Amino acid sequence: MRRRASLVLVALAVFFAALSPLLRWYAFPRLAKIPPGQYQEMVLEAKPATLLDYGSLTAKEVEKVTIVQTLKGNVEESEKIERSAGRDVVVWDSLSYVQGPDGRMVSQIPERYIFDAHSQAPVHATGETVDGDAVRREGIEFKWPFLTEKRDYQYFDAQARTSAPIHYTGTRKFRGLDVYYFEQTIPWTKVPYPKKMPIPGIDATTLEKQTGTTRWYTTKRMFWVDPVTGAPVNGEEIHREELRGGTLLGGRDKVTAFAGHVRMRPDYIDSTVELVKSQRQLVLLMTSYLPWGFFVLGGSLLALALVLEARSRRPRAPAAEREPETFPA
Repeated sequence: MRRRASLVLVALAVFFAALSPLLRWYAFPRLAKIPPGQYQEMVLEAKPATLLDYGSLTAKEVEKVTIVQTLKGNVEESEKIERSAGRDVVVWDSLSYVQGPDGRMVSQIPERYIFDAHSQAPVHATGETVDGDAVRREGIEFKWPFLTEKRDYQYFDAQARTSAPIHYTGTRKFRGLDVYYFEQTIPWTKVPYPKKMPIPGIDATTLEKQTGTTRWYTTKRMFWVDPVTGAPVNGEEIHREELRGGTLLGGRDKVTAFAGHVRMRPDYIDSTVELVKSQRQLVLLMTSYLPWGFFVLGGSLLALALVLEARSRRPRAPAAEREPETFPA
């Protein structure tokens, strides 16, 4: 019986030992993915800020500028692209809506971001756009991959329509989480006008061609990223925009269109951190808790099997030393 039990324990030990790396290196990359129907809203503020008054075309300091960013999963489009791409795809329709202190729209820029649901790598397909213009993204945007590494990544800049390195600069504590801190600086770059702007009587799509006035932009972008889920728990930008030259400025060389330190609103930071803390447990379950648990369990079962096997092979005492058997009268 002991030998039979030890064989069963050895079989179970082999099973759990094999299941440990299989779960981590085979199952996890295939099961961990971004849901296609995800919806997220984020509110950021620059307080105070410099903002262009498009009526007088002069820069004024205002109490605050609010930026509302929404991400909405487009399930129908993702399923359509999956059929041709042959892999799990997520399509995010995002909108960055900027409003002044009076609540009026300053600009709005829609995007369609198409990426692999598992790796977050961009998927190039029809409809990949920024403000209606076709783009070809390289690198990540909005989210880092699961199990983020301590290295630089290529990060797509929607204003410049190009990708540039975003640098890992160290590990920090943020709201009880160990997070990776990333920075990216975009130097002064000529960028297109948003197609929707509050400029009376002027078509923003032909503004530069009509007036010769160009739009320039620079930013320092900062992210605090949870390395387990790859989700940013906080983001900030030191952002500047200028209009330069042309007839629109009435002989001036340049004027500030927007300048401010943009930060996430505290209540949205709180909700984001709570969401990430709950989601990271699911990732850790598949990448750490279960694989290590199965490995330890397999080792324990193997040790127990060896103990039982050793006991089953222990020689029996000689017949003379055995207690005499008694029989009923």
